[in-house]
Amino acid sequence: MLTFLLWLLLFVFCWPLALLALLLYPIVWLVLLPFRLIGLAVEGVFELLRAMILLPARVLRGKPI
Repeated sequence: MLTFLLWLLLFVFCWPLALLALLLYPIVWLVLLPFRLIGLAVEGVFELLRAMILLPARVLRGKPI
């Protein structure tokens, strides 16, 4: 609700900036989408490496009693 009120204030006081932001938001989102996908892939690789490094410790720990 607060975000909506801030948008209304921005629209009232500086409507060209508000309209520009509304028009540019989808374009910026599309430009940043490949970077998000690369970030997900890199995070997955790091999680895989972490799991491989911690696997011996998990095996040696055994079953919890």
